[in-house]
Amino acid sequence: MTGTSSRPEKTGSVALAARAAFRISLPILVGFGFCGFSYGVYMRSLGFEPFFPVVMAMTILAGSLEFIMASMLAGPFAPLTAFVMGLVVNARHLFYGIAMLDRYRDTGALKPYLIYGLIDETFSILGMGEVPEGADRRWYYFFVTLFNESYWVLSTAAGAFSAGNLPFDTRGIEFVLPALFIAIFVDSWQKEKQHAGSLLGLAVTLLCLASVGAEYFLLPSMGLIVLFLLLLRRRLSSAGGVR
Repeated sequence: MTGTSSRPEKTGSVALAARAAFRISLPILVGFGFCGFSYGVYMRSLGFEPFFPVVMAMTILAGSLEFIMASMLAGPFAPLTAFVMGLVVNARHLFYGIAMLDRYRDTGALKPYLIYGLIDETFSILGMGEVPEGADRRWYYFFVTLFNESYWVLSTAAGAFSAGNLPFDTRGIEFVLPALFIAIFVDSWQKEKQHAGSLLGLAVTLLCLASVGAEYFLLPSMGLIVLFLLLLRRRLSSAGGVR
């Protein structure tokens, strides 16, 4: 783990930190702009008022989970399923937090917000990159986090408040969620040397879907996948199927 707070540092420029954070986060705006807008429109297509997706974007701050929660809010009341889903989908954030412990040390009053706003894209920028020369480290962390969150919230709000006035038919936009997970799966598949883990997940999911139906297959399939991966971790790791 690379530390930044174990040595004395001079206070850098806050303005330079803001400019550098904006420049490096601009690519995130492109991706969040489309996904956030689609999420806002999707929530409206489910019958929710505009403030619902905006509040969810501000508080959950996890794109894939927000799409899942939208469909769950429109379905039967299932708090246990929602809890397990949130835990499984965002379990990686536990490791993000551990990796950023040293970098976030001595960030003072900014630390609670930095912890709250630590998403995939922010972790990629802050965890893997260096603070630009002359920029204040703590404020650079803050502005990267703030800009990334703002892109998601504002694009969601744009989609939610303009959904009723769009010049095209929004029917079928609910396919955004399956498309998102298909894209994630394909990207993971292409990076794998062996596909044993992915094929195991597909097989277990299809088996549970056929056994208990579309309404109840989610929890048992997730549980069985985790169980099989734990039991077969050594074998799959040697084959390159689990990283």
